[in-house]
Amino acid sequence: MTLIQAERSFPSLMPRRSTARHHQKAHLRTGFTTSACAAGAARAAVRALLAEEPQTDVSIPLPGKRTASFELARCEFAGAGVRVGIVKDAGDDPDVTHGAEIQATVHFVDEPGLHFEAGEGVGVVTLPGLEIPVGDPSVSPGARRIIRKAVETELGVEGLRRRGVYIVLSVPRGETIAKDTLNPRLGVMGGISILGTTGIVQPFSEGAYRGSIVVEIKAALRNGVNALALTTGDRSERYLMKLRPDWPEIAFIQVGDHLGFGLRRAARLGAKQVTISGMIGKLSKIAQGRMHTHVSQGLIDIRFIASQAATLTPAPSPELMARLLQANTARHIQMMLRKAGIPGLEQRIARLAARQAADHIERRIPVEVFLWDIKGDLLAYARVKST
Repeated sequence: MTLIQAERSFPSLMPRRSTARHHQKAHLRTGFTTSACAAGAARAAVRALLAEEPQTDVSIPLPGKRTASFELARCEFAGAGVRVGIVKDAGDDPDVTHGAEIQATVHFVDEPGLHFEAGEGVGVVTLPGLEIPVGDPSVSPGARRIIRKAVETELGVEGLRRRGVYIVLSVPRGETIAKDTLNPRLGVMGGISILGTTGIVQPFSEGAYRGSIVVEIKAALRNGVNALALTTGDRSERYLMKLRPDWPEIAFIQVGDHLGFGLRRAARLGAKQVTISGMIGKLSKIAQGRMHTHVSQGLIDIRFIASQAATLTPAPSPELMARLLQANTARHIQMMLRKAGIPGLEQRIARLAARQAADHIERRIPVEVFLWDIKGDLLAYARVKST
């Protein structure tokens, strides 16, 4: 499965979706995080309580001297409180929470300060390892700051010191949406998380994806899991999970194209072993020492794979070598070698990948590599000990 939802300022909560990350492009439209929507809903609800009349729109301050303006999807009086909803627009980012209605139901209380409760569709933290204490609503520290600033803008700092604001955050269908995130794996149960330190969603943020890898590694280590599985995608993760059903789910981290980054962080943060799971294409890049495997960093090197095939026994004929060098894909080379009855390419690639990965972290911890075919058959395994 890889962290909660696609909001860039708390990347541990990033969605499971394609691990082929793109570099941000200038023409892509930014959007707003759930934290910005929740802050807008909270401010509008406070304003409605003070004015004793429904509101139709709201603006809030964001970090960096920016502002965000929202039209309200609802503003309803409910007993002593007001419920406000804002429909999230994630811009051009493929965010699983895009289109979700982020609701805040607000009433005043005697105890000063902000008080949060998880309503329908907002998760509660049940495992250690995140920035949010166990038992609290999954509202990130950055999100709380944005919401506090929005409420203070309406009430004033002194006003918030004199009386409290109780905020119940809800997201209809949030529990269903959360199934497409890492929340269940990280112990955030019951719904999505309210995230975002900037309030802005930047489409296809590579930095955020790397940040999510760090949070996943920390969560695993803090829960006593120090043997980590770094996988290149959904399939390689599923295949390894099936092979190792005794490994806890939190041990599996989809690093996608960022294997080198994941290796370094795992070793630096205290992992005792790393297992790499992938297929021949990306593992052939690792075997060359290319630790960032996105296509933007270079295509699969057919000549390199063919050169490794040339060392096998029996050796490919000159005619076959000519065809290997003209292959379209790594899998095409596999098929031609299989048809010719020449085994061993996958084992050689796995062994080289394990060595390069281990060298990348100066062999501080053991590294093992599982190489699969597209249907989930294990084709090769290699391991390099620490020194």
